[in-house]
Amino acid sequence: MIETERLKLIPCSRAHYEAALRNEQELAKLLGVSLAENWTQFPETMPVGYAMLKAKPENLLWGMYFFIHKNDNSLIGNGGFKGFIDENGMVEIGYALAPVYWNKGLATEAAKGMIDYAFSNANVKMVDAHTLAAVNASVRVLQKCGMTKIGEKFDTEDGDIWHWRILREEYQEKKAIGSRRKA
Repeated sequence: MIETERLKLIPCSRAHYEAALRNEQELAKLLGVSLAENWTQFPETMPVGYAMLKAKPENLLWGMYFFIHKNDNSLIGNGGFKGFIDENGMVEIGYALAPVYWNKGLATEAAKGMIDYAFSNANVKMVDAHTLAAVNASVRVLQKCGMTKIGEKFDTEDGDIWHWRILREEYQEKKAIGSRRKA
């Protein structure tokens, strides 16, 4: 589990996927939470994540997570990693929240939690993300996390997208600066 100030990011196990694919209420009961309206913005990721976990169960912590709002005890979104660390030391993150939880800093908090978790593994050298090619809330989240746009490309499903990255060295430097400011 990844824990932040206001969130618990619960790794999505086989039992979680199976419950979610059968019935959202079954998933809520299994997690012991309520469900925020439209908590999943991309339901098509569930079968894909489940197939990835079944193929490589050892990668549980590098897959999907459910975002639980601590105070509300509610499932408010999901996201996580798009697979295990690659040969270049890269992992990619993604995230989505229920609209009622937008503009509260929670997506940034979740993304920072995932980035912190990723860099706690010595083999991770960089964390990547992709957004649609437009200034939007996801872009602002990644900028707040210290990520930099490194490129653009065309995706057959999403059209033009921007590629974002933060390197371990940048992350450590930004974290050190933040620590000095708090002191």
